[in-house]
Amino acid sequence: MLGISNFILAQKNKSIAISYINVPLSFPVVNEGKSSAIYIDEQDAEVVGIATEAFKNDINLLTKIKPVVFKNNSSLSAYPVIIGTIGQSFYINQLAKAGKINKATLLGKWETFSISVIENPLKGVKRALVIAGSDRRGTAFGVFELSRMLGVSPLYWWADVKPAHKPRLFVTAGENLMGPPSVKYRGIFINDEDWGIQPWAANKMDTDVKDLGPKAYTKIFELLLRLKANYIWPGMHSSTKAFYHYANNPIIADKYGIVLGASHCEPMLRNNVFEWAENFEHEYGKKPGEWRYDLNKNEIATYWTDRVKQSKNFESVYTVGMRGIHDGSMPGPKDKNEKVKLLGEVIKDQRNILSANLSRPMNTVPQIFCPYKEVLSLYQAGLELPDDVTIVWADDNHGYIRQLSNTEEQKRSGGSGVYYHISYWGAPHDYLWLSSTSPSLISYELTKAYQYKADRLWVINVGDIKPAEMETQFAMDLAWDVTKWTPEKAHRYAESWATETFGAPFANKIAAIKAVYYRLAQSAKPEHMSSVNFTDAEADQRLDDYEVIYKDALALNEKIPGSLKDAYFELILYPVEGAYLMNQKILYAKKSLANVDNKALLYAQKSKDAFEQIKKITLKYNEEIAGGKWDGMMDYRPRKLPVFDMPKVATSAVETRSIRIKADARQFIGATTFVDKSSPNGTSLNIVPGLGLSGRGISVFPLNFPSVKDNELEKAAFATYNVIIKTAGEHHIEVKCLPTQGVIKGSKVRYAISVNNDKPQVINVSPASENGVWKQNVLQGFASGITKHQITNKGTITIKIYLLDPGTVINQLEIQ
Repeated sequence: MLGISNFILAQKNKSIAISYINVPLSFPVVNEGKSSAIYIDEQDAEVVGIATEAFKNDINLLTKIKPVVFKNNSSLSAYPVIIGTIGQSFYINQLAKAGKINKATLLGKWETFSISVIENPLKGVKRALVIAGSDRRGTAFGVFELSRMLGVSPLYWWADVKPAHKPRLFVTAGENLMGPPSVKYRGIFINDEDWGIQPWAANKMDTDVKDLGPKAYTKIFELLLRLKANYIWPGMHSSTKAFYHYANNPIIADKYGIVLGASHCEPMLRNNVFEWAENFEHEYGKKPGEWRYDLNKNEIATYWTDRVKQSKNFESVYTVGMRGIHDGSMPGPKDKNEKVKLLGEVIKDQRNILSANLSRPMNTVPQIFCPYKEVLSLYQAGLELPDDVTIVWADDNHGYIRQLSNTEEQKRSGGSGVYYHISYWGAPHDYLWLSSTSPSLISYELTKAYQYKADRLWVINVGDIKPAEMETQFAMDLAWDVTKWTPEKAHRYAESWATETFGAPFANKIAAIKAVYYRLAQSAKPEHMSSVNFTDAEADQRLDDYEVIYKDALALNEKIPGSLKDAYFELILYPVEGAYLMNQKILYAKKSLANVDNKALLYAQKSKDAFEQIKKITLKYNEEIAGGKWDGMMDYRPRKLPVFDMPKVATSAVETRSIRIKADARQFIGATTFVDKSSPNGTSLNIVPGLGLSGRGISVFPLNFPSVKDNELEKAAFATYNVIIKTAGEHHIEVKCLPTQGVIKGSKVRYAISVNNDKPQVINVSPASENGVWKQNVLQGFASGITKHQITNKGTITIKIYLLDPGTVINQLEIQ
């Protein structure tokens, strides 16, 4: 048998866990109707007190018992909860000095924390639950991590995820050490807020200013802390006044420890849409000159300088560079070389402003440069960027990263990051209504970025936060620990999340519903249904698949506890039903005009019914769910785009038929059905569930492997397929791939194909620019190449597919 001291040592080497019964050496958070008291040092950072108050309320949510919080109380109870930051908390410093916590694991670390149960830590204390942070956010993250472990979802307020009642709460003996995070700055961009979070905030939160203001941001900042995020680009559309317009906004951000940034078109934390175009005269007593640096340098520089002075006491990341007043190109010379030169001058002057007003070395001032849209071409044309500026690479607005750092850029002291969209307003088409970017795609692209050293900053365009709660939570979980949800494992996230959010009995079914939901959206997001054509068979299959998950979601709703029905509607039922209805509306309208099966009027009515039902469920979201808490948040037709209107349908059975799209005779081969595969040393050809057109794909890992030359295919990973062909002669093989882009300047996304050992044909599926082909690719969810092959005999043929570039994902082969 173990002696008691050895038993205690064994427990200390374990991770903590949550128990609802009193097990040996566990800490009683709540037991026998009482809660252990909480102790903090009043001199600790303000966010520590904020997190502690939230934790107190979380315990009350769980148990209906509210613990007492003591500040600077020298007399501890026998079973205290101690929360604090090393170097700032008297309690934590005492524990470190006594050797009860290992200060080496915390000192000097970024956003790191430990949660531990400690025996006899201090005189008079029998057992303590200690949350110790390396810095102010580390401590807050530790507090909210424990809340999450106890059963309070990060979405408890934002999606009405009410925790189940627990009469007793215990933390078992052991220690959890978490951090530093994989990505230093991790956060969200609230964007395109005109039809969701801004009218909701004006209506339900910041009713005094009728805007997205301090009260709404307070809730947003708490959400970020619960997600272990630390960074924000605030809302900046014309519907919203600038973040700094409300003096309390940056003050509250600082209290919550949130780092302030600004988007790619808001240099030096200035919201030009409001502060230059609208409010400049109020601020400066005169109308602004032209937004053009080569003609109006002094006025623009003063405008930037004033914001730097205003922000100097707040933790900030400054965007350098210049674009149009809003999301447009920088005004200036028409010649590209002259424009590059002007942009270089802008950045040099901005850094001089920062240096003069922040009074510290520039390499200690976080700065980002975002080569978004047209700015990428200026960077590629030779812009000289200071070494300590972080390059924040952007995706193509549809989830596929445009470029990452090459070998030389990876050596930059400023490093790099990613600006990534799960919500978007713009060409070729918006997707602002529902959220349908899969965790598998998010993980694939962001893991690829991480392997190319983009680990300094990730900012996710989440639109209005709702209804992108799950996808936002996934992105932040990934940013905290990029190894936990690798592309091969990301499809399991929905089940893990559903277990945490709704409980284990419902998790598997919810995960299955979400898997189909994401797969169907890959081939056309609900917002893109009018931009993608489907064959009759494909349309029927989509409707059938949506009907299955809708009925499953509806049936599950009957079993969900009443306390979670609002959350279930917001997170699962509304998106699934909305997507199903949008597909019904569009596809039945087309069937009516084609008079499929001589049922023109029946299909017309089904389309009309779907349109009306979208309105009804959206009204329910706004006015009924959570007692009308979200009134103004959900708009089923953001920007009033035509796709959201009632489409044209047949009004009589004898109308002229439109052209129907019938499938040609094709064989479909899933990319994961290979009979053999091979990878060169150091790489692995892996199946990635949940990724791409068919819901599964193959790709080569690691995602930063060296590209293989066209004439060196023996060095490439490949997959082999045996396929039975019924006729000899010429056949076309279309290979459908994820529409990714080349990872570094000039690179491609290639595969090579050989049939029966004929000469391999090399195909690049990445368009040279974001042209018409690219537009269709991102809307239909795939890029493809077509090759011709002469088959001399019918029967079994052997197809070999080589994957030549990082980021190449094969989903499906189609033989005609």
